[in-house]
Order: sequence, then C-alpha cells, then structure tokens
Amino acid sequence: MGWKTLNSRIVYDNPWITVRDDRVLNPGGGENQYGRVHFKNKAVAIVALDEERNTWLVGQDRYTTGTFSWEVPMGGAPLSEEPLDAARRELREETGLSANRWSHLMNLHTSNSITDEEALVFIAQDLTIGEADFEETENIEIRKLPLADALEMVLNGEITDAISCVALMRIYMFNQPTIGTR
Repeated sequence: MGWKTLNSRIVYDNPWITVRDDRVLNPGGGENQYGRVHFKNKAVAIVALDEERNTWLVGQDRYTTGTFSWEVPMGGAPLSEEPLDAARRELREETGLSANRWSHLMNLHTSNSITDEEALVFIAQDLTIGEADFEETENIEIRKLPLADALEMVLNGEITDAISCVALMRIYMFNQPTIGTR
C-alpha cells in the first residue's frame, strides 16, 4: 500500500510556493499529518564551461539562511516556460554569458521529503561574454575559476547549495564537458 491523502488544506500561498497541510494514511496504514511545499516554478541551474575548463560561480546573500552563498548560476522557470529557455535567460542575467552549445546534465529533487521542487541542470559551452542584468533582489558577485577549484570549494564546504554541489561534482567526476547538444 502506498500513501493516501485523506484531506488537504492550503495554509500558505504566494506567487512562488503553496504550503499544504495534509492528513494521510502512510504505507503501514497509520494516519499522519504531513506538510508539503509545492513550488510553482522549476529550478534551472547552469554549469558554464569555457574551452580551458573554467566555470562561473555567482555569490550572493541568501535571506533564508542569513549567509553569503557561492552557487552555479540558477533561477526559477515558470512551469509554462521551456526550461532550456529559462536557463539561457538566467545565465545571461546573472553572469552576462551566452552560450552556443547547451547540454542537459541532470534532473534532481531538492528535498523530496517535504517538497516537489524539481531542478534541471544544464551545461553551457561555446561562451560569449556580455553584461549581466541583475534583478532588483540580486546583488551578485561573479567569479570565474577553474572547474577543479569550484569542486574544491564544494569539498571544503565553501559551496553548500545542494544543486550547485551535485552539479559540480557530477560534471567533474564524470569528466563530461559535452553530453550532447541542443
């Protein structure tokens, strides 16, 4: 027997998320309360790589953790927007970069015990440098560095964002500078 929802009510809603309070029957047949966060966007993240295997990180203060965070460029893609189009937009806005070659690296769920958020990670290559166009809520630092140095930042705890950690580790460990093109 799987999970069964007995009833559900919205306890919070804004343009980005809906929080639900559910009464459920668990797989063992017991009744539980379950909180669930529904994201109204998909996350898109980009590992930009140049021909020398350099990548770009963006750093910013994160309100939710109260800390400065180094991350791969990323943002939200409305469910109606093609994720690759959103990835192109986010890379340009946050770094000023545009890319002629794009590859899908992976999909992941950020915290599937409490949220349905899905992240799509792309590799951007054959890069052109331009001007960043930050949103009002963004005060971003941009850092170009060798991919190996970015991985070292993951391993020593300087990068803690889950999507960034997994994306950088996967591309480095599998040594996949190109996976296919779109």
